[in-house]
Amino acid sequence: MIILASASPRRQELLKLITKDFAVMPSDIDESVPSNIETEKSPEYLAVKKAKHIYENGHKNDVVIGCDTGVFIDGKMLGKPKNKEDAKQMLTELSGRKHKVITGCCICGNSKVNSFSQVTEVEFYELTEKEIESYIATGEPMDKAGSYGIQGKGSLLVKGIVGDYFNVVGLPVARLNKELKRIKRIG
Repeated sequence: MIILASASPRRQELLKLITKDFAVMPSDIDESVPSNIETEKSPEYLAVKKAKHIYENGHKNDVVIGCDTGVFIDGKMLGKPKNKEDAKQMLTELSGRKHKVITGCCICGNSKVNSFSQVTEVEFYELTEKEIESYIATGEPMDKAGSYGIQGKGSLLVKGIVGDYFNVVGLPVARLNKELKRIKRIG
């Protein structure tokens, strides 16, 4: 059985493009990252931590997928906003600039741990304060890394992307599909 170690409805919908036969089992772990982990490697580190937690706690006969997505600009990671002011600060920082969205994925199965990071570059239009406040008023930014969802009204902020669109949503489905097929051949 395939287990998705994530409560994200977006990841669940995207995984259905690969298979309908999976269970959802969110990994309740401490999401702190040691200081010796490179900032842009933190999503992959957390993906491994999430997948291994489920795999090692009663699911060694299953394939467990862990994921974590981060938004990176100026060498720092923007997580989910704490409040509306935090969301405004993040969106102001992203306004008119390029940033990276990195999703770390981990697949635990057949006594192996396989992980990778997928990077997509996103560029925002220059945003007015009114545009930022209107977007925050939708409530959409509040549960998303970097304070925006490209699959929703946040799409109106995006000037362009280079890379995998689905990676920005939270699951690089094409790469994950390739990795799952490769693991099944090995296993």
